[in-house]
Amino acid sequence: MSDSLSAADNVKTHEIGGGLTKKQAKKIRMETMTKEEIGYLRRKALLDRVWPVFRFLIIFGLSFVILYPLIYMISCAFRERNDMNDPTVMWIPRHFTLEIIKETMTAMDFGETIKNTLILNIGCSLVQVLSCAVTGYGFARFKFKGKGFLFGVVIMMILVPTQIISLPLYNQFRYFGINESISINLIDTMATMYLPALTANGIRSGLMILIFRQFFKGLPRELEDAAYIDGCGPLKTFIRVMVPNAASAFLTVFLFSVVWYWNDYYVSSTFFNNNKTVALMLQNLDSQLRMALFSSSTVEISSREQIVWKEAGCLLSITPILILYTILQKHFTEGIERSGLVG
Repeated sequence: MSDSLSAADNVKTHEIGGGLTKKQAKKIRMETMTKEEIGYLRRKALLDRVWPVFRFLIIFGLSFVILYPLIYMISCAFRERNDMNDPTVMWIPRHFTLEIIKETMTAMDFGETIKNTLILNIGCSLVQVLSCAVTGYGFARFKFKGKGFLFGVVIMMILVPTQIISLPLYNQFRYFGINESISINLIDTMATMYLPALTANGIRSGLMILIFRQFFKGLPRELEDAAYIDGCGPLKTFIRVMVPNAASAFLTVFLFSVVWYWNDYYVSSTFFNNNKTVALMLQNLDSQLRMALFSSSTVEISSREQIVWKEAGCLLSITPILILYTILQKHFTEGIERSGLVG
């Protein structure tokens, strides 16, 4: 009895209106179709079968390109340097050790380097976020003469490489003041990084202004109108109303700024001679290792053996950023979606 009921249920699940199965209904439907419609359905069916395979190959290839350097970095950072000369060692270290990490931290003076980087990085990022937010809000909500021209300058800030303006900036900070008779030398001071950030001219600030502009343009004007009716001025409206509603945009821009200041080498090396940052110490890791480990800048180290220290330095450099991104990933993605930069 149960077998007959299950068979009847199976028949019903495969039947369509009029007691026809899906296969029979499809056959009848195709008899009434034109050749163009039949060709379209066949191409669509073929695409539905091929696309999952093609999508898998794309994702697999991208994952390999992105994850391969990270896996290799971790593998090298925890192996002895002699393992680099062993052709049988590929991914899993034969001699697992933490000495390479410790030696790299000593060579980079990691504690002092992280402190200097955080003071420079977090401070400039916070200042730049505030200045770019005010600038982006002005472009999004106010009308003034030269608005189109000034926004064109913002776009040029995105397109023009930093190397083009580095020499004029160096001269400006070397003789900072009214003229050469009344001037101070700001080179090798953090003011060379804080002043551009304060005036919305820091690293990649043009893109950050654009993100804020797009975000504020997407917010309804009724929010500001209600604040104006309650007696708020433009500045108070921005602080009390717009900033709380733009929390995701602020977080997105802050993460962008942190990453760019953290990885910056060119601007830092232009304005600093003695300051220790993660990017600068990583760039000079070769000479730092010779002095820290062998007390000589002329000692020869095999190129293959140097890889373990360099990969350890890279791992130490990116770990804080990876942790920060992992914690704030959800809010970062939301901010990108709401900023209008996608779609």
